[in-house]
Amino acid sequence: MPIRVLVVDDSAFMRKLIVEIINAQPDLEVVGYARNGEDALKKLSRLRVDVVTLDVEMPVMDGLETLKRIMSENPLPVVMLSSRTRKGSETTIQALSLGAVDFVSKPAGSAAPELGSIADELVDKIRCAAMAQLPAKKRDPAATPKRPLPTLPPVPSGAASKIVIIGSSTGGPKAIEEVFAHIPANLPAGIVVVQHMPKEFTHSFAERLNTLFPFPVKEAEHGDLVENGKALIAPGDYHLVITPERRVALNQDDRVMFLRPAIDVTMESLPAVYGKNIVGVILTGMGRDGAKGMAKIKEAGGVTIAQDKATSTIYSMPKAVADEGNADYILPLDKIGGVITDLVSALG
Repeated sequence: MPIRVLVVDDSAFMRKLIVEIINAQPDLEVVGYARNGEDALKKLSRLRVDVVTLDVEMPVMDGLETLKRIMSENPLPVVMLSSRTRKGSETTIQALSLGAVDFVSKPAGSAAPELGSIADELVDKIRCAAMAQLPAKKRDPAATPKRPLPTLPPVPSGAASKIVIIGSSTGGPKAIEEVFAHIPANLPAGIVVVQHMPKEFTHSFAERLNTLFPFPVKEAEHGDLVENGKALIAPGDYHLVITPERRVALNQDDRVMFLRPAIDVTMESLPAVYGKNIVGVILTGMGRDGAKGMAKIKEAGGVTIAQDKATSTIYSMPKAVADEGNADYILPLDKIGGVITDLVSALG
């Protein structure tokens, strides 16, 4: 049975193009379209839909408000369509935090050949979204008691002697927020995050995280020092490795499994620098990026954590680590940040 898609976009031209792209695939079927969020909610009340493609900027009810309503009333996998402007990237990051599974950034032009360039990415992400595991309804954060964050002593300045490396893909931005919510300021380790995301969006992602948590978060730049109690986000379209001086080195070497940044590239650079003082974490995502890197971390004596199936939007990446026996801990998302904190404190 084909994947049933509702297309939501205020542009008649875009709706026509997206419908044609989707209906050209034998395993996908457009069952309806909507001109704005209000129209979309009416259609969702009477259509059986597997995935929604949702434009960010629309009149009457915009993409964010529509997404909030979908996730609170009847959660469905949503793929956002966003512009590559700064405002578009900021709004898209908010959408991912609210529960959108993924996004496709539209090219700046409006000509059919330019818009057609997103066709393969769009259909791949719709297929991936159809496999996503979503909560039955939006959880009330107040209903889930949090473990009080430990008060840690001030950490030494300068290069960190311990590192936490977190890799994620589909569903990752929201998952990373949950992990960070359980990590205190003054964590006695540096944090590096490799999230599969285009270069136009990683800066906005880092800026959002920096406003939400008590420790500094920034998009990594070439030469940045890995410091205790600070988090660095790998920039889109660059591999990130850590040098013996515990600084960031960025490169645009060949893509690994079609990815840049690749989690494996970063993880595999760490044992030579940090030895066993590594906590490796793989969160939700499609594919197996990070599986080789986690094996290298475990081989070096570091500790490895994989997100469990029940809380993963897409279980493919954590599953690859677990199936190969390279996960010391397999944990639900809300436990990972606390365990990271405990493990870092216990490292030599």
